[in-house]
Amino acid sequence: MGITFFGKTLSGAFTVPSGIVTTQTSIMRYFFEHIPQVGVMTTKSIGPEPRAGYREPVLSQYAKGCFVNAVGLTNPGMVESAKQLEALEVPDDRFLLTSIFGGSVEEFVAVARMLAPFSDGLELNLSCPHAKGYGMAMGQDPELVEAITRAVKDAVDIPVIPKLTPNAPDIAAIAQAAVAGGADGLCAINTVGPGYYSEHGHPVLSNEVGGMSGKGILPIGLKCVREIAAVVDVPIIGCGGVSSAADVLAFRQAGADIVGVGSTLVGMTSPEIGAYFDTLDAELAGGAVQAEACIRYEEDMHFRPVTLTHAERVTHDISVLTFDRSIDIRAGEFLFLWVPGLGEKPFSALDDDPFKLAVIDVGQFTHALMDLPAGTQCYVRGPHGIAATPPPDAKIVAVAGGTGLAAVYQLVRDFGGAEVFFGARTADRLYYEAECAACANLHISTDDGSRGHHGLVTEALAAYLEGLPEETRATLVFYNCGPAPMVRAAEAVQQRYVPNARIFSAIDYLTKCGVGLCGACAAPDGRRLCVDGPFLGGVSP
Repeated sequence: MGITFFGKTLSGAFTVPSGIVTTQTSIMRYFFEHIPQVGVMTTKSIGPEPRAGYREPVLSQYAKGCFVNAVGLTNPGMVESAKQLEALEVPDDRFLLTSIFGGSVEEFVAVARMLAPFSDGLELNLSCPHAKGYGMAMGQDPELVEAITRAVKDAVDIPVIPKLTPNAPDIAAIAQAAVAGGADGLCAINTVGPGYYSEHGHPVLSNEVGGMSGKGILPIGLKCVREIAAVVDVPIIGCGGVSSAADVLAFRQAGADIVGVGSTLVGMTSPEIGAYFDTLDAELAGGAVQAEACIRYEEDMHFRPVTLTHAERVTHDISVLTFDRSIDIRAGEFLFLWVPGLGEKPFSALDDDPFKLAVIDVGQFTHALMDLPAGTQCYVRGPHGIAATPPPDAKIVAVAGGTGLAAVYQLVRDFGGAEVFFGARTADRLYYEAECAACANLHISTDDGSRGHHGLVTEALAAYLEGLPEETRATLVFYNCGPAPMVRAAEAVQQRYVPNARIFSAIDYLTKCGVGLCGACAAPDGRRLCVDGPFLGGVSP
């Protein structure tokens, strides 16, 4: 459904609220190309300086369709964001709403001036409930809301839309203050809270408290939009708990012009999001009530205990951790390991019975894992991602580097008849060789020649493929996992022999939430590794 919004005729009357899914420009491009219903494209909140945000876990599910999150205003800062937005080609029928924040009036103005040239409008984040000194801390004060809005309006010549917090005694008064400061429109609501959620006696979020979103806040969102619409006459973006056509109509009846759909998208693949919006549109046009059936209410984010039985140090920065039980995980899926007080990270399971992980020391969390003593109580959630499903007649060729072996071992074990090309810098960095050799033909390469082929693993791969008969090449399907340069080099070799549809690669893009909401794991083509992968079909962009 088209709608006119600040002079633009939009392709659709929906947005995805700031900080959810469309947090990277590559994902925005995907939405521009595939999801026309999202006419207002809202960015993540951008501040004056880069912010790493909070350590994982950043998102937890406390009931079906209900979440608590504290990402911590993660963003690359206004300078880098300006470069990214300048390169983003926004279609004529879309409205780019850039969300900004600051710790003072002056910071809001500085960010606004930097990003306004690349935006259709600015959303002022006056409502984040978990970042000290930002968002809600300012948005509860009518005088400060009016001052920030007026200062930004004086600094830019595009629409300014403050995003209001429900965590205020009188949101109508805050709305009036924003409009008095010159607000062209308003957005309501941001997450509610902060709230607290624990599992196994430990706070799940690394920040301990976070904003609540999802189905549980629908009545609050509707109440706030209704109260705002009663006292001001400006366009309103309404969001909070929307999942069905009935929810959309309720927000429109309350006074919303644009409706935001956010936490509802949890767990959906990129094509599934498109199908959901298509279904929602059809339902709003009088079709059958089906949009709610698209939602992944069965997505399980709860943790289960596992106990570390022993850790085998392969070399100074690689270790294999073995736990006290088996786990139910299919080849290609991944899970999160959580150590309360330390954080969580995603891993492919090296083995499922008993559960094993291959860990390489690349940061604070993995460094701590290297020295965990036997008996340490840990927790896992998942599995997440899409299991690998090779064609029945396929001959599997897996190419792995470093801890990438963990992503392919179960695959070659379960499907049989595979070739495994395993590369490392030196022989002392190899692991699980006997297990691989027991279920597949193992080809070892080391950069220094200390084991197997002397050189790159992709050189050994090329030599093997060159010697295959044509009829065998026609059955090949490739699975690659490891550092990006190795994966792309492997793909370049594989493309000589098979179409891109028979090449699947997993590159370790940053993964934070694991269920597709935060967008941190975006690939260059806009797919999200945690829900569209981890093995993405086709050559890496």
